[in-house]
Amino acid sequence: MDTADLGLPVDVPSTALFTDRYELTMLQAALRAGTADRRSVFEVFTRRLPEGRRYGVVAGTGRVLDAVENFRFDGAVLDFLAQQRIVDEPTLAWLADYRFRGDIWGYPEGEVYFPGSPIMRVEGTFAEAVLLETVILSIVNHDSAVAAAASRMSTAAGGRPLIEMGARRTHELAAVAAARAAYVGGFATTSDLAAGFRYNIPTVGTSAHAFTLLHDSERDAFTAQVQAHGSGTTLLVDTYDVAEAVRTAVEVAGKDLGAVRIDSGDLLLLAHRVRQQLDELGAKNTRITVTSDLDEYAIASLAAAPVDAYGVGTQLVTGSGHPTCSMVYKLVARAGSDTPDAPLLPVAKKSMGAKSSVGGRKWAARRVDEHGVAEAEVVGTGAVPEELADHQLLVELVRGGEIVAREPLDAARDRHIAARAGLPLSATQLSRGEPVLPTEYLTA
Repeated sequence: MDTADLGLPVDVPSTALFTDRYELTMLQAALRAGTADRRSVFEVFTRRLPEGRRYGVVAGTGRVLDAVENFRFDGAVLDFLAQQRIVDEPTLAWLADYRFRGDIWGYPEGEVYFPGSPIMRVEGTFAEAVLLETVILSIVNHDSAVAAAASRMSTAAGGRPLIEMGARRTHELAAVAAARAAYVGGFATTSDLAAGFRYNIPTVGTSAHAFTLLHDSERDAFTAQVQAHGSGTTLLVDTYDVAEAVRTAVEVAGKDLGAVRIDSGDLLLLAHRVRQQLDELGAKNTRITVTSDLDEYAIASLAAAPVDAYGVGTQLVTGSGHPTCSMVYKLVARAGSDTPDAPLLPVAKKSMGAKSSVGGRKWAARRVDEHGVAEAEVVGTGAVPEELADHQLLVELVRGGEIVAREPLDAARDRHIAARAGLPLSATQLSRGEPVLPTEYLTA
């Protein structure tokens, strides 16, 4: 699907410098050695999930496609590289014509993953593929961490809508990416207008305490807001005295008041008191939204409370304590020579400790039991067993340098709901535990 078909402004400037210097120094050395054009296969995976997590969530795939498409070395970038003497003239000449012309396969966005899952496979010459390492990892590590936190919060919310409101707690550009990842993970809306503009995510927002403090009284503030936005608005009721504010809110907006928001105090106690008060005042359809530095555990603790929606900021955009997924980008196979039809040879890092990897170009499939519930993540090289052929996870994303898998963000969001539902029930437990599926390796 062409980008324009989605009606979204997804064009981004050159991403060529979203990389580490050693990618370019490796390129220069490979060009000199005559090995730059060897066919190579890189894979993105993580050796372990964040401590205690049961599953991971693939997010950022759409942003990776944008980044790859816009990985171009224009005049200004080439001038910088020359002035800083980062690479030599032959390498600069090669970079001037750079386009990624290889293939990328990966888990579709919104899918779940486990340790060892080859969530992305980049195939091309060594030169063109090695340059993409940093930009791919920076996107998927960040976005997948936020999406995993969002998924846990969505589970804890039990179907109640979640509002992403973390823009003030992270870098301004990271905030846009975080809102997108949160939407994939199950959030319904965002307060960030840039995210709404760029990715068509529904936006919400009414007022902060500053608006109440601006006016001579809380009644004046509520009156101004209702006059401007109608009785369906959400009034913030914890600036002074919550009970008095709720009473005033219903007097000003009437029984059709849309919602009240509580942003401090004992949320469990206050939610029950406010619900009782609203019902007694006849505002039985008025919803209650709570905010105040929530995470999945706080949301779960409010499961029995009369809360209708949650607003989450800091804990969401920082991955709820795990701001990265520790994903790596490793060469797993390369051609035995420079000839185009040379067979691929598996390669792998061998080291002491936990940094070893498994060589070979891999496929992945999810084995399910007789009830259709996932029971293992199977990663292998060579032929795919017949019984797993219909359960393969990798899809084609880029073919010959052309993007072939763009999709609306809602497709990734819906996919995640389905993927999570296909896991064992223990996947949704918030208590610490091992990955809910084991990873099994089948090597040719």
